[in-house]
Amino acid sequence: MPDPRARRGIRYPWTALPTAAAAAVLAGAASTTAIGEQVADAPQRVLALLGFRPDPLTGLIRPAHATTVRLVLVAADGEALDRAIGDFLQARKTPAPKRKVIAVDGKTLRGSRTAGRTATALIAAMTHSGEVLTQRQIDSKSNEIPALAPLLDRIDLTGALITADALHTQHDHAAYLHERGAHCLAVVKRNHPRPHERLRRLPWREVCLGHVERTRAHHRDEIRRLKTLAFAHIDYPHARQGLQAVRWRRDLGTGKLMIERVYLVTSLPPGAAEGSELAAWIRGHWRIENQLHQVRDRTFREDASKIRTRHLPRVMAGLRNLAIGIHHQDGHTNIAAALRHTARDHLRPLTALGLA
Repeated sequence: MPDPRARRGIRYPWTALPTAAAAAVLAGAASTTAIGEQVADAPQRVLALLGFRPDPLTGLIRPAHATTVRLVLVAADGEALDRAIGDFLQARKTPAPKRKVIAVDGKTLRGSRTAGRTATALIAAMTHSGEVLTQRQIDSKSNEIPALAPLLDRIDLTGALITADALHTQHDHAAYLHERGAHCLAVVKRNHPRPHERLRRLPWREVCLGHVERTRAHHRDEIRRLKTLAFAHIDYPHARQGLQAVRWRRDLGTGKLMIERVYLVTSLPPGAAEGSELAAWIRGHWRIENQLHQVRDRTFREDASKIRTRHLPRVMAGLRNLAIGIHHQDGHTNIAAALRHTARDHLRPLTALGLA
């Protein structure tokens, strides 16, 4: 990351300041004030490991003031930070599965809205195992659709499978992923009438079940049934298979039954994935909402935050992505509990970052 500070009057090493902020967020700091408090309370050994230099006369390390940390984060390059976070998580991750599966989704930082500016909107790409590979700010006068290709330009997509919601079921996106050597798993809804009608009229009753799953959670019984069918042509570029996912949900309290049918297409050829894998990828897409966006909202209280200044909303979102990604890689499923555990020892965030 480039140092945004003027050359005159620099007191603290540049790398120490964002590193200290990252360590504080790993321990649960949800605001720049909390980050400043974490840095101020850090013992001398921790400050040295973070990269702060001792005073040449006294030998003591003076931690950066909360205002200094805030000013640095305000001026930091959010683009460079997101790239560095993605590279760090990729280098730190456990051995990759045989196929990289990436979910793409957007989120609006509602607390960043001002009288003269719309709220900051970000689009992120996250592996189904919980690592944020990259993030991009959406132009205030646009939406997620044109931001997908620039977002994924930073990632090696060879052989990867991209999952997204129906907003990204676009012909241009399918062509782009094909050019990059990637496959898509796209939801087709009624706002795409021709392919949706074609999929709906396929002879699904004659197709054998590819996968059945029964679960009981969240006070309801669920049955998920998946069928796949290869076809010669459909009005969607490079699509090779159609999928019908049927979800039966019964509320255990009221007894109400809900049946939902969802149609999808994929560019994966027949036999490239089993029914259980396809079903896991369809469900796994929503991890970007449940394990990233909701965690930032509920655990870090992102939407309640009033951070609005310059790059700060995006920078804080990037640091939260880093914390969530590291805790997922370390096997934590409850991020709030992981933050509390990390906060109980000043060395634990540094160990997670590879500094201790």
